[in-house]
Amino acid sequence: MTRQTLQLDETVSFGAQSADNIVTVGETDGSVLVIPVGSIEQHGEHLPVLTDTLLADSVATAGAKRVANELPILVTPPVRPGYSPHHLSFGGTLTAEFETLLGLIRDTADSGLSNGFDAVVLVNGHGGNTPLIGAAVSELGREHPETEILGITYFELVTDLVDQIRDSDMGGMAHGGEFETALMLYLYPELVDTDTMPATYWEEEYDLGGDDLVSGGPLSVYRPFEKYSDSGAIGDPSVADETTGQQIFEGTAEALAGLLKEVHEQNTN
Repeated sequence: MTRQTLQLDETVSFGAQSADNIVTVGETDGSVLVIPVGSIEQHGEHLPVLTDTLLADSVATAGAKRVANELPILVTPPVRPGYSPHHLSFGGTLTAEFETLLGLIRDTADSGLSNGFDAVVLVNGHGGNTPLIGAAVSELGREHPETEILGITYFELVTDLVDQIRDSDMGGMAHGGEFETALMLYLYPELVDTDTMPATYWEEEYDLGGDDLVSGGPLSVYRPFEKYSDSGAIGDPSVADETTGQQIFEGTAEALAGLLKEVHEQNTN
């Protein structure tokens, strides 16, 4: 039997609070609203389609919990689906148009800000959402000049740590590869099928293109995912283990906590 997956923490989860309590937190000086943004898309044969959402939500909640005693902060339920048209050919993917998702993120932030929050931090868990997060930050920042609007893709917080602890070669920590599989083995092992992990190392044709989850290149390239992998997974999930997942999770949550504390300090009158 699978346990409840999405995080619901009594201290920092928006969904666990009464309306009055949300307003109280939001109206406190330096308050921060965290919005995880995930996706629902195929992750090979060994990981569930909710992987990006589960991980973004877990990291956002853990980061917020680390600073909850120091600053007013709440984490909304994750926004999903994400922007994933490049995964559709494998099945199991729910996606929406870019403008639709941009509107959903904007509406979520707009309504959240009506509770008085001083800052919004979007925590992204899907590489395909990165341009979407950038656009949302720009649009929301323009519409709410009095409010700090920020966005971060969580796995970019631990590039140095990953270099130290990875077992895969470059290209092994990509979609459904060592990074995500290790995190899922630590956080949601019951959802990982360790008996079947076919995957292909990431090989980008352009030198300026990305070659790893934590080593993106400056060149943007669009291709359907079957151009990269027959299984839908890219990287080396076979070397992933729970210990690596714990190190990545703790490092990511701690880095996010540091950012959240800085955001609070920058927005305290």
